[in-house]
Amino acid sequence: MTFTIEQFEYCLLIAVRIASIVYTAPFFSLNNVPLKVKIGLSAFLAILVLGTMPYEPLAYAGVMGYAFLVVKEAVTGLLIGFAAGACMYIVSMSGQLIDMEIGFSMVMLMNPNTHNQTTITGNYYSYIVTLMLIVTNMYYFVVRALCDSFKVIPLGGAKIEGGLYLIMLDFMVNFFIIAFRIILPVFACILVINVVLGILAKVAPQMNMFVIGMQLKVLVGIFVLFFVCSMLPGVADFIFSEMQIFTNTMIKAISP
Repeated sequence: MTFTIEQFEYCLLIAVRIASIVYTAPFFSLNNVPLKVKIGLSAFLAILVLGTMPYEPLAYAGVMGYAFLVVKEAVTGLLIGFAAGACMYIVSMSGQLIDMEIGFSMVMLMNPNTHNQTTITGNYYSYIVTLMLIVTNMYYFVVRALCDSFKVIPLGGAKIEGGLYLIMLDFMVNFFIIAFRIILPVFACILVINVVLGILAKVAPQMNMFVIGMQLKVLVGIFVLFFVCSMLPGVADFIFSEMQIFTNTMIKAISP
């Protein structure tokens, strides 16, 4: 197998975009995935994509021109990977809001998806949705989006403009809508409990409603979460649908 330095530069740009997507996309960017696996997967996908793409000479001037192409491909991959991975933050936020209502927000754990501290329910939801992403083969969508991005966005042809904030604004609207749909059952039950405790505080002021309410919220919250578990597949469908829409929209927005 023989290749020229121009073909090597072409393959390097492909590897840069793929590596950026792998390091930010859901499931592939988990801390539990070894670094060598990420590097090997990026190199393997780069070789496969290189074999399916027709070679086109790159247009650049000098080392600085090629460095600009490398940075541009890295930003392109980061935007695509971020679009796919940002939807995983929805369950983390929903879990934190649920724990604020129940009273579990004082305990913080490390979330493997978002790489930051989150609450118990947020961590639990993240693990469940990640497991469903693996079971339903949803991670194939990330690989397909990765490969198809080269058909829509040629190497060095990404158009990164200021209009991306409109896409992010639309995503944030859907972000909060889906998050509040997830927490609605728990929020409604806790709201009813707060109303009942407020009435009891007026009827029997000698009762310590703070102590009673704390224990009652935890008990009812766990009871509601037990029944809400059956709705998690529907929650995963919402998140995966938003992931597809947001990723496709991001690819179209930066395409030439």
